[in-house]
Amino acid sequence: MAVPTPLVELGFDLTETGTGPFFRLDDPVRGVLDNEDWLLGGTLFYDVTDYVRTIAIKRGKNQALNQYEAGLANIVFNNNDRTFDPVYEDSVYYTQIIPKRQVRISSGGELQFYGLVDDWNLSYTPDGDSLASAACSDAFTSLATQNLSERTNSVQQSGDRLNTILSLPEIDWPLEERDIETGAMELGADTIAAGTNALDYIRLISRSEPGSFFISKEGVIVYRDRRTGPSSEGLTFANDGSGIPFNNLQVEYGSELLYNEIVVTSALLETGFQANATASINDYGVFNLTREGLLINSDADLEAYGRFLASKFAEPEYRFKSLQIVLDQRTPSQQTDLLGLEMGDVVQIKFTPNNIAPAIEKYAEIIAIDNTVDSTNHVMTLGFATLDFSLLVLDDAVFGKLDNGHALAF
Repeated sequence: MAVPTPLVELGFDLTETGTGPFFRLDDPVRGVLDNEDWLLGGTLFYDVTDYVRTIAIKRGKNQALNQYEAGLANIVFNNNDRTFDPVYEDSVYYTQIIPKRQVRISSGGELQFYGLVDDWNLSYTPDGDSLASAACSDAFTSLATQNLSERTNSVQQSGDRLNTILSLPEIDWPLEERDIETGAMELGADTIAAGTNALDYIRLISRSEPGSFFISKEGVIVYRDRRTGPSSEGLTFANDGSGIPFNNLQVEYGSELLYNEIVVTSALLETGFQANATASINDYGVFNLTREGLLINSDADLEAYGRFLASKFAEPEYRFKSLQIVLDQRTPSQQTDLLGLEMGDVVQIKFTPNNIAPAIEKYAEIIAIDNTVDSTNHVMTLGFATLDFSLLVLDDAVFGKLDNGHALAF
């Protein structure tokens, strides 16, 4: 099969150069008034795929209890003609090879990354083979550079609090670039100190739910509260012919996510709570997990939070950590399905080690998506969080069963 067709676009404002579909006074074609074909100016996306040598995209987190990190992309361009040299005045993109230009990366018609260029890095060799690399990041980087003014919040659900923060004048995040659930946890009326980092506070909101906060591949801020249940109807990966074939598979089993003494405190309550999984402590010894300074508004909610974590992480986890798929070895239909995946999607993994039965079958939530692309290969690496313990989902064939270790509610 062929490599899914890549598309790399950079957002440039070439109004001054006249390059692009811009209005021009006294021009017999471009100067016609009331003609919608010619724009007055502004940033447009330009296809620069022909210059691309390699693409690397990294999004997600390493394990379930971590916070999502900024999505990163690195694009290496052929720069032999100095097109991406910021001081080369004859470049069609002169004055635009600067930080904070918008970037879109697609594959097979599916958007895989949207963000901004942070840095341009140039390299030259004596034989004239020149490269330009665009180091890019998503909206996490923008939020990480914003500070909040002093304010006192009202009592709100976690998603409502997040929307409040994003609508503050110092952030002013567009409504159409949000996908935020209301939230199940009630947060108290805390006071935010002047100069508090916006991303740090948003992560505190998510940790207090506990929820999932990330930037989608389309550049949208996504927040999923703890009530978002998994579905067993996603893709299946298998090495026995019953699902999408995969290449390298990594498995972890041990104490990486073993916690049986949970200590939680809220910045708004006088007392904290400690939940102990006694049987686990007797078997493995004490593994402590502390969550301090949460925004939880009631002792009952704080206790439920601690007990939920103690139940979820009391046993060592056999985890499919990651697997790789070479997309150019997959069918066009499989390529489309794979390129449509996003953080939080649930997949089934079926693996028979060395073809020695029985197969190991698990459902897992996608928590990381990496892509590396060159002229001959497109390799996707998916990272997972195991769903051996999750909230009950009514009417789901797998997660709706009462005797499968799923929690009724939290």
